Amino acid sequence: MTFAGQRVLVTGAGSGIGAAVARAFADGGATVIVADLEPTAVADELGAHALQLDVRDEGQVAPAMGELDVLVNVAGIGSTTTAPDTPLAVWENIFAVNARGTFLCCKHAIPGMAARGGGAIVNVASVAALVGLRNRAAYCASKGAVVALTRALAVDHVDDGIRVNAVCPGTVDSPWVRRLVDESGESLDALRARQPLGRLGTPAEIADAVLYLAAAEFVTGSVLVIDGGLTAA
Repeated sequence: MTFAGQRVLVTGAGSGIGAAVARAFADGGATVIVADLEPTAVADELGAHALQLDVRDEGQVAPAMGELDVLVNVAGIGSTTTAPDTPLAVWENIFAVNARGTFLCCKHAIPGMAARGGGAIVNVASVAALVGLRNRAAYCASKGAVVALTRALAVDHVDDGIRVNAVCPGTVDSPWVRRLVDESGESLDALRARQPLGRLGTPAEIADAVLYLAAAEFVTGSVLVIDGGLTAA
């Protein structure tokens, strides 16, 4: 897939899935903006533009979203608690990053895309939006919001030439997942065992799906599940 001449902004691009997405677009010839709280290392690796961005902050988001052809919202956080064990501040911060951050980036990217004749937005949700996962109450709820927002944006802005889709990864071997495993006392082997394919996904596999949705001109409002068969089992 080629994205030569296209300007692409990827949030959460400092590591993991976001970094893989940024690399894939750069390999496809796009001009990539690596947006993250710590974007420099990946941006330097790719020769891309580094943008320090807190997606919770509308004052930072609004000026960053101009003249984009593709927006990929990867930035996200999680927790490993049930609802009774989730402090309100944790709940609100998870929603601030996962749901509000995605909303703010879309809100401020869409007018520019519409003025330029269209564009594509890909939101990274999760299988946690589709099925209940133990000890992930806030995360499941926030990613469910991302899926619902994706569908609403798709129907609202189809006449603007803007396609909006989401990917729902299963468990991916990323720094973020490894950190959650360490915090919760779970094991990577246990996570692998629950996948029908018997392994975790890779960031590059999720990036492939993101690029497909960014290029697929007859696809909008779709939720693409990439989970090794987890939700089918």
